[in-house]
Amino acid sequence: MAIPVNILIVDDHPFIIEAYKNAIKGYNSKGEYEFSITQAKDCKTGYEAITEAPAPFGIAFFDLSMPIYEEKGIFSGEDLAQLIKKEMPDCKIILLTMHTELLKINTLIKNINPNGLVIKNDLTFDELLLAFDKILKEENYYSQTVVKLVSQIQYDNIEIDAFDKQILFHLSKGTKTKDIPQYVPLSLSAVEKRKLNLKEILDIKGGSDIDLIREAKNKGMI
Repeated sequence: MAIPVNILIVDDHPFIIEAYKNAIKGYNSKGEYEFSITQAKDCKTGYEAITEAPAPFGIAFFDLSMPIYEEKGIFSGEDLAQLIKKEMPDCKIILLTMHTELLKINTLIKNINPNGLVIKNDLTFDELLLAFDKILKEENYYSQTVVKLVSQIQYDNIEIDAFDKQILFHLSKGTKTKDIPQYVPLSLSAVEKRKLNLKEILDIKGGSDIDLIREAKNKGMI
């Protein structure tokens, strides 16, 4: 009897979704599993797929960079992964990203602890099959670039929380500091203190907001 597995794929590139689906079909050539695939194209439809799912997902693929769902505070695939960990704690999470910054990779591993973490430049059909196979066998899978980053370089000790991320996001979109409390549940003084702290963390004391955003992007924080 085939083993049923509900799968969620969230990516804003249709051809990537099709690649995932083809790999899953190829993996199941012997009919050992009965895969049910739900797909979503952005943070909003990903949020709806998770919160409105009739049954828990067993495996979820998330692209990190996608159109946001600001109304629900979902700004990336990382936020969706946090959501599904809360709603469906047994779901196995696979994250896919273009980021190769050590800080970003470290943050993903610490905050999400995904079952799979794949750099998109590493991604091939065979790589995807291997990752999928390991996940189904209760193993974790990190692509070769992730393994090199983790093994060759010590982790930075820079950590930021969800409010810091939202502040950086809105600054990167041109929102003025005085207007950020409209979008983030913090007072103006709290926002300003967090900005100063971020500049200290990134060693750009006295720098402008442009300097802050540039360095945050370089470090993979946004």
